[in-house]
Amino acid sequence: MVVAGAPFRVEVVHVGVVDNAVYVAGVRHCEPESLEVTYELLRDEKGMGWIGLYRPTPEEVLSVAEEFGIHALAVEDTITAHQRPKLERYGDVLFTVLRPARYIEQDERVEFGELHVFTGPDFVVTVRHAESPDVALVRRRLEASPELLALGPEAVLYALLDQVVDEYGPVVAGLENDIDEIEDQVFEGDPGVSRRIYELSREVTEFHRATRPLVDMLAALRAGFSKYGVHEELQQHLRDVEDHVIPVVDRVDGFRALLQNILTVNATLVGQRQNEEARRLTEASLSQNEEVKRISSWAAILFAPTLVGTVYGMNFDHMPELHWAFGYPFAILLMAAVCGGLYVVFKKRGWL
Repeated sequence: MVVAGAPFRVEVVHVGVVDNAVYVAGVRHCEPESLEVTYELLRDEKGMGWIGLYRPTPEEVLSVAEEFGIHALAVEDTITAHQRPKLERYGDVLFTVLRPARYIEQDERVEFGELHVFTGPDFVVTVRHAESPDVALVRRRLEASPELLALGPEAVLYALLDQVVDEYGPVVAGLENDIDEIEDQVFEGDPGVSRRIYELSREVTEFHRATRPLVDMLAALRAGFSKYGVHEELQQHLRDVEDHVIPVVDRVDGFRALLQNILTVNATLVGQRQNEEARRLTEASLSQNEEVKRISSWAAILFAPTLVGTVYGMNFDHMPELHWAFGYPFAILLMAAVCGGLYVVFKKRGWL
């Protein structure tokens, strides 16, 4: 079978294949040395192939798609990546996109991954574009429960969903701790808290986009239980995953509302601090104005006798009152009168 865009068989060295196994009755039957051998075994024997790819090349994705008849649109989504969580069915192939997440303690940040899962009648293809989730852990877990793995590709999809949801737990705890720290920073007046609120809001929004679609995806899977003959045990396991997803989504919604409230409170506190600072600056300015008034008043008072003394200190022969007997007392009286008058004027105006 040929996928659009791949008119001939692609033969490549599959460096992106991290695990490749064929299972019979829930037990690992063999580990083919190449994907081509896996294809041949699945054609000749009854069993289930599980191919794990990690950041594969387009050629590797096209090779798998060509063999299993995966739709070209799903192939395009897998090659380009950066997809939102979704569940799409193309004939007998179910295409699932998951956004796992993990909390990086040392950096206090959330790292998001991307996992694409193709499940068909006798195969599972997992395409991981990041470090999480730990698909190898899921594989070991299922191999330790062959009766569950024997239920087919749906069991693998369930286990992957369960692993992704379980890994959300530490992320929720980490975000909750970050929000608690931010609340303390807000009331302590930390100037860098606004940036941290913004960054955390972006992480919570991204986390919401990763978790919220899972509710509808699991509801869609539950709606198809009867139509696709999902085993009763798998139905119970998927309901359990759904029960774990809903509280996570509710917590994330709560985080978004809480961060919005914190942002509002921070803006209010910042405004109050700015008003208080402006009030202090105004008071300081008024105090400075009073001091300037006093200094200016005394400067004017002291300038008056200086002006009179300067005039009468000129060395000219012909000056009025120069040889007058009462010239000196008159000059002193004039200085005192001018100073006294200025003092009274400034005192009335409140400058002194």
